[in-house]
Amino acid sequence: MNPGTHNRSTWREGGPAATVRAADQAEDLRRLVRERPKRAQVVTVTSGKGGVGKTNLAVNLAIAAAALGKRVVLMDVDLGLANVDVVLNVNSRFNLSHVISGKKDILEILTPAPGNIEIVPGATGIERLANLDEAERANLLEGIAKLAGRADLVFVDTGAGISRNVMGFATAADRVVVVTTPDPTAVIDAYATVKMILREESRGEVHLVVNMAGTRAEGDRIANGVVEVTRKFLNSYLDYAGFVLADPAVVQAVRKKRPFLLEYPQAPASRCVVALAGTLFGEGRRQEPGDGPARPGFFERVKNLFRS
Repeated sequence: MNPGTHNRSTWREGGPAATVRAADQAEDLRRLVRERPKRAQVVTVTSGKGGVGKTNLAVNLAIAAAALGKRVVLMDVDLGLANVDVVLNVNSRFNLSHVISGKKDILEILTPAPGNIEIVPGATGIERLANLDEAERANLLEGIAKLAGRADLVFVDTGAGISRNVMGFATAADRVVVVTTPDPTAVIDAYATVKMILREESRGEVHLVVNMAGTRAEGDRIANGVVEVTRKFLNSYLDYAGFVLADPAVVQAVRKKRPFLLEYPQAPASRCVVALAGTLFGEGRRQEPGDGPARPGFFERVKNLFRS
């Protein structure tokens, strides 16, 4: 059986022992939050609709950030279609479901991946995070907190759309990268996603990336349109981080189950991703990880995901 498709009912152990275990986990989690020496910057990568290359971009952007000397962890929380491991051609016996069930610590399932990054393989078959019981929630939150001391950057690849789960991770992050393509429906859905994120006062920085652009001019035109509409109707600033050109090398790399940045480092799409990583995480970036106004950590903010 695929470990990612365990029925949630098999994860739960009732009775007093489970209550004691949950209390112990809560205390351990509070200790972790108090004692951790640093807080990684959390970057959520999301999109308004599927099929825009979100996961592929998240993988290659994480690799590009690692090439800048960052310690990078990529966490797959796409509960509908977890496939970061597929893009990277990485096989793991364990995934996020084992962390949620308490069978594994999150550091035990961290998997080395090409490009000098580590991944937390995703778990499919979990309908909603809000359905998790108290012990399962504690397990997941403890795992997320532990990642903060493991890396400089924690990338979170969400599902597509504006579900409560996706928006919870997006608004909790220090930065959220919203991915669109020039396709009109993708642009409309990207704007809807941006609108939802900007409603939250405690959000982090919001960046727009146009993927699969035919030309730089097309990428700029699409992005500038969304930025202007955001300014005009939402009275908010949306950062245009950059574009990635449509490139046959990307398709070829997917077929080879290799990140295109590693398989074709000189391809146009690869050059775009390197430039994008430099803009977001390079020495000339506007804000260092952890700088700026003090905000609660990702762990504290993501707890809102589970409130009824």
